[in-house]
Amino acid sequence: MKNVLVTGGAGYLGSIMVPALLDKGYKVTVLDNFMFKQNSLAHVCSNPTFEIVRGDIRDKEIMQHLMKDADIVIPLAALVGAPLCSEDKIGATTTNHNAIEMMFELSSKEQVILMPTTNSAYGTGDKDNFCTEESELRPISQYAIEKVEIEKKLLDMPNSISFRLATVFGMSPRMRIDLLVNDFTHRAFRDSSVVLFESHFKRNYIHVRDVTNVFIHALENHSNMKGEIYNVGLSDANLSKKELCEAIQKYIPNFVIMEADVGKDPDQRNYIVSNEKIEMTGFKPSNSLDMGIQELIKGYMMIRNSKYGNV
Repeated sequence: MKNVLVTGGAGYLGSIMVPALLDKGYKVTVLDNFMFKQNSLAHVCSNPTFEIVRGDIRDKEIMQHLMKDADIVIPLAALVGAPLCSEDKIGATTTNHNAIEMMFELSSKEQVILMPTTNSAYGTGDKDNFCTEESELRPISQYAIEKVEIEKKLLDMPNSISFRLATVFGMSPRMRIDLLVNDFTHRAFRDSSVVLFESHFKRNYIHVRDVTNVFIHALENHSNMKGEIYNVGLSDANLSKKELCEAIQKYIPNFVIMEADVGKDPDQRNYIVSNEKIEMTGFKPSNSLDMGIQELIKGYMMIRNSKYGNV
């Protein structure tokens, strides 16, 4: 039985991925600091091949102990996204950069490392900005810049794979409403309206369950995929903000879309991404954008994203 260490395993991605790895017969150890007070892995605590450690990936003593028994390492722990990294710049650097460098130093050449990076590193460009894994990287946000630096070092590890994830969407036990599809669907569901700035900016999207699926695909096809970078997104979902809102409008017809001439996205992403390389390995996403929107609408029947207020 292979041992998998998943750092940040109780987060948005890990809460879907860890149960799936357990179902595939892996022994899984999760390291998480539970900064969001989540109990998103409660349903797998009865599994004898699941272990949980409360701690921080910046703690060298903890990481030394956990790394020595791991056959596979999936580093998900991070301060994710431009806004959070701007809010805590020091925490972002020590978590997203320094701690990952330390993890690489503690790893062996034999260990398999599968890591999510980001296709936000492609930055912004003109309306025909078509990006493959070979495209020039133009990261703008601190989050994207540090992911690019780490990706270079990751690929020095012979058994590593980097997944440049598109913007993730979909329901998870540790939910993130701030991600673009999740956010716009929530606005449509709760407010019936949204004000768009830079509405022509395009992004690519991927369902949270397909992130798990691509990691498992890589474990099952590791010898053919190692040492490479792969974009991971839906090839039929390179959509502008306005096109995304129009997709949501199909399921929430009273959703009003207003475009503003003022305002600027702090993470200036505008690109069309090719996912051909990962598809050539035999991977195809199984969750469409439409499926995800319908799933989110069901989820928002349960979630109220307000700690304060009477309604």
